[in-house]
Amino acid sequence: MSTSSQTTKSYLFKLSIPIFFSNLAIPFAGLVDTGLMGHLDNEKFLAAISIATSVITMIFWSFGFLRMGTVGLVAQSLGRKDYNEIVQILIRNIILAFLVGVIIIFFKDLILFSIKDFFKVSEETHLLINSYISIRILSAPAELILYVLTGLYLGLQKTNISSLMISIFCIGNAILSTFFVINLNLEIFGVAVGTVIAAYITIIIFLIFSYFYLKKKITRRLTYKKIFNPLKLFRLFNINFDIFIRTILITFSFLWITYQSSKLGENYLAVNTLLMQFIILASFFLDSYAFTTEAVVGYTIGKRAKNSFLAVVSSSFQLSIFSGLIISIIYLFTFQLLINELTNLDYIKFLASNYIFWIIIIPPVASICYQFDGIFIGASQTIEMRNGMIISVVMFILSSHLLVSNFGNHGLWLSLLFFMIVRSITLNYYFNRILKNF
Repeated sequence: MSTSSQTTKSYLFKLSIPIFFSNLAIPFAGLVDTGLMGHLDNEKFLAAISIATSVITMIFWSFGFLRMGTVGLVAQSLGRKDYNEIVQILIRNIILAFLVGVIIIFFKDLILFSIKDFFKVSEETHLLINSYISIRILSAPAELILYVLTGLYLGLQKTNISSLMISIFCIGNAILSTFFVINLNLEIFGVAVGTVIAAYITIIIFLIFSYFYLKKKITRRLTYKKIFNPLKLFRLFNINFDIFIRTILITFSFLWITYQSSKLGENYLAVNTLLMQFIILASFFLDSYAFTTEAVVGYTIGKRAKNSFLAVVSSSFQLSIFSGLIISIIYLFTFQLLINELTNLDYIKFLASNYIFWIIIIPPVASICYQFDGIFIGASQTIEMRNGMIISVVMFILSSHLLVSNFGNHGLWLSLLFFMIVRSITLNYYFNRILKNF
């Protein structure tokens, strides 16, 4: 397929379809976990799953460079038709992912100690949090390797494979968690066990698949010296470190929402947990375009095709903003129905209905910064991503302090909207630097 045909809205949409369905599986698993806890006997289970998953998400997503760094480098190598380099990139990042996962497990006790005084919740809720994290953290090596494999297939523009992999993990997680909670009555412990088992099953299947898929594409023998080339490792380190800082900051921002919610009270923590499921659902849908953009942008840079790059940028923004508006319309008519499915606690449902405005307005606004992320990742322009996120997070924290103190929970949601806007403004400022790649 020619480079020009890969930049049209129809091609981007076609590539995004399997990512969309697999991304639906991710919030679906989160909705299942939240729904399972939301239907237990009190809100402490819902508060505990909110904090525990926020902490684990912050830790794991802090190493999102394993996906983002992989997809940009693989896509650019694909543009040069260098499959040997693609395999070497894969091996380097799988080794890194495994080592990082083991280190995370090693620091489990420190993680549990650190969060004890950070969240102001009851002792019973803390015990539930510790129960979840102590098990879920064992999935770290598998989930981080999943990031690398996802980046590989996105970079290769084989979105159907990456989507199948994510879907198997998330649907398996939902099925196993439901079984352990409902059939075995394991409560929050069962949710964690289901995720761990699903992660390792998925990774075993797709590591074997990837070996046979790539084996036939290698044109020369791989050597230890080529895989661990100092210059390639140094570039990989720089790219990964910038994305690491950027990802820590963005995951901290969502953890900050949980923290601010806990200060408002456990009822607001429970409400915001439910409301954030809508934001996460929308983000995973819109990220399907961003993921596709990563791959095609990287490919156009590898091919040195400036006009094609500009075309894919234009097409991706149009698709994403339009989709964000459609999501908002859907939420307008289905909000109460979905809330009723997530919890049977009447007071929580009543509180949630007061914040529908934010759930409707955020998706189209956030779609812009999501697309900018995809563009900068595909271009491996990571310094700019890091700097933009530093500015955005500082502004978010400062604004949240001011707005929450004056407007309560509405102020927290207004600060989240402001955060999305600042992210778009900062990345737009750096955009012209990408053109220097051509």
